[in-house]
Amino acid sequence: MTSRSTLTAWLAGLDAPRLGRALALRKDASALPEPRSLDELAERLLRPGSVALALPQLPLPCLQAAEALAALGTPMSCGALAKALGATTHTAVRELDAVLEALADRALVWPDGDGRLRMAAPLRQAWEAPLGLDAPLEELLEGVTSEELRGMLVALGIKPPGTRQQRTAAVLHHHVDPERIVSMVAKAPPSARELLEHRARSAPRHTEFIVFGAPEPDSRPGERWALDRGLLIRNRHGYRPARMPAEVALALRGPDWHAPFDPVPPAAEMVSVAAAEVEREAAAAATGFAALAASVLSVCSSAPPARLKSGGIGARELVRIGKAAQADDLAVRLVLEVAYSVGLMTRDGHRVAPTQKYDAWAAQEPAVRFAVLLQAWWNLPLTPSQARDEENKALPALAGAPPCDGCLQARRGLLTAAARLPEGLGARIATDLGPLVAWHRPLAHLSFQDEAPFATAVREAELLGVIARGSLSPLGAALLAGNAEVLATECRRLLPKATGTARLGSDLTAVVSGTPAASLAELLDATADRETSGMASVWRFSASSIRRALDSGRTPDKVSAELAAIAEGSRAALPQPLSYLIADAARRHGRVRVAPAACVIHGDEPSLLAELAAHRGLSPLGLRQLAPTVLVSASTPDQTLAALRDQGYAPVAEAPDGTVRVEKVPAQRAAAVPTARKPSAKTGGRLMTHTAAEVSEAVDSHAVAVRLLAAPPTLPDPDPFGVGGPFGTDTEEIVAGYAKQLTYTDVRQLSHALDTGTDITVEYVTASGSRTVRTLSRLELDPPYLEAWCHLREAERVFTLSRIHGVMPV
Repeated sequence: MTSRSTLTAWLAGLDAPRLGRALALRKDASALPEPRSLDELAERLLRPGSVALALPQLPLPCLQAAEALAALGTPMSCGALAKALGATTHTAVRELDAVLEALADRALVWPDGDGRLRMAAPLRQAWEAPLGLDAPLEELLEGVTSEELRGMLVALGIKPPGTRQQRTAAVLHHHVDPERIVSMVAKAPPSARELLEHRARSAPRHTEFIVFGAPEPDSRPGERWALDRGLLIRNRHGYRPARMPAEVALALRGPDWHAPFDPVPPAAEMVSVAAAEVEREAAAAATGFAALAASVLSVCSSAPPARLKSGGIGARELVRIGKAAQADDLAVRLVLEVAYSVGLMTRDGHRVAPTQKYDAWAAQEPAVRFAVLLQAWWNLPLTPSQARDEENKALPALAGAPPCDGCLQARRGLLTAAARLPEGLGARIATDLGPLVAWHRPLAHLSFQDEAPFATAVREAELLGVIARGSLSPLGAALLAGNAEVLATECRRLLPKATGTARLGSDLTAVVSGTPAASLAELLDATADRETSGMASVWRFSASSIRRALDSGRTPDKVSAELAAIAEGSRAALPQPLSYLIADAARRHGRVRVAPAACVIHGDEPSLLAELAAHRGLSPLGLRQLAPTVLVSASTPDQTLAALRDQGYAPVAEAPDGTVRVEKVPAQRAAAVPTARKPSAKTGGRLMTHTAAEVSEAVDSHAVAVRLLAAPPTLPDPDPFGVGGPFGTDTEEIVAGYAKQLTYTDVRQLSHALDTGTDITVEYVTASGSRTVRTLSRLELDPPYLEAWCHLREAERVFTLSRIHGVMPV
């Protein structure tokens, strides 16, 4: 029976709730129409994309059991799987049953009618070498010739049969007995025995580069002996090492070897923590972040940050925002990323500015504002506070990183790990939750800047109040449950309402407890400088801040009235030092004025200048009389001179030193027209220059048009970017889906390098915006990334497909 038919039969035996859960746990299925039959549902669940979406959500023991099934093959009994995993105790068997139940809930592994385990065929492709094992012997023998099979049987001491099929069966029959293989290897030469034992313990290497002077593959010590007996199979590609069949590797690992199986999560050092303490710390963190977010976005509203030419907000702008909002780099990046993801900010030319949606958001209560940002963080497909790339270079914020499901799973794994802690206990150090995250979400991505596993995700969760005292807070529990109503309720319960008043002190400070209302923060930002943000925000008044308010159009009386209105206790009078500061700033404000002027007109006759200022014909110049003998013009000196002369006046131009500028008009001359040159005898007529008339005479445009129209339309085959056929290979389709900057020619070249294992040179744009050319080897496709050996760095590197802008052969 095929996987599809066995899955259909198994689905038919499920009750409605179990069937609905199996469908819901495959998140890609929810976006598709309801399946019309169980057979259609089975086909949908067996799609490679559906299987790939389910794997990142699985904990470590589920992946270990699935890897064992992928390596050893199905159908397999539960007992055989338990033996292979070393789960022989009663407790371990019970834990393995729970793991198989979780895999069955996702329709990845299921029992057939005989109780044997089956698995989705695409699940086997999730591992290149599951358990470090290569393909089975039967698969490797498909490329072996009949004569080579005869040589193997002779070396094994078996009389070769006549046909190739019989010889293949004889080799398979001999190698199926592990004891026979172990006995044969024990009698092998020392070099062959050492080679085979080493290969049995290590995962196969599928790429190996041969340099000049290196030994041929067959000449390695002991390898010829193993190849002659079918313990190693020659690789048909020639430049890759010989492959060890899975049966041989398992036999040499011995009967006591078993696959890794860790059904119990790692232990972390715990401390007792009360629920009230968790709530109190979570409320403080959430309130502080809500105020900090309002401060950061307020700074961006008054002075939108500039974008780099390569995209994103650079370090200089981040420092400016952090200094103005009194926030560190991590918090600024976090606020900008989540605000951008929900549309509170957007690109506006060469800047990133708040949108109208931001104004509506800022007018709401802190609990509502915080709930929007928290939900955005939970669903953000990247690590928002990541400040360094894999080469330790500074990353701009809002750089448009490609979606990263592993970053999303790191967040999911963190909250899942915290939720599984015993009640009343929390991690002594929050970063101790990192190993638990790796157990709950093994495919989650670590940040390049993490000193401890998942330290960045833990720091973000603590800053948002999702994790408090090493334990899951009510906010985190609501996020994990996926209930927006419960999350909104918890935010309203833990966060105080916005504060509309401030305590104005005689030390020229304004202190706001809790989160300031939008109008209060706007007023204090306009009249004072923010010093701290958090549970309590502090502003300080100064002469420059009051001058800034007066420059914006406020009068001294309006500044005093607005500050008196927000003072706590509704006092009618401001503190005396603040009143004196406003009065002193108002007295000095405007004593010196700066007016725009493109040029100055001056002369010795006040009556003439008064005439010019009143002349209607000169009104486009925007003349303004500053003194009896001085006028300023809003137009340039040349425009002003021309306008005055058109009206019959005779002005002269002045140089910067006050002397009369001599206007000497250069004589106009036509540009020389090159004449056509005749072909010289030295060049044999190969280099010629023609005039336009000669070209038109030499080429009959009508004849060219007729030939072009008569030519059959020939499109490249395939032509996925036009109207022709589909992609040539699956690899081309995957690469083109992520590498949007590449032409189809580059896509084909990169795909060919991936499929054949050849070197390639790419033009790559790093996250910091710099361009670099890299020569890559050992290419491995892991969408949206490309893993390869970088010859420039002489190390393994991960490249984002969307940042590859060109492909060249080596």
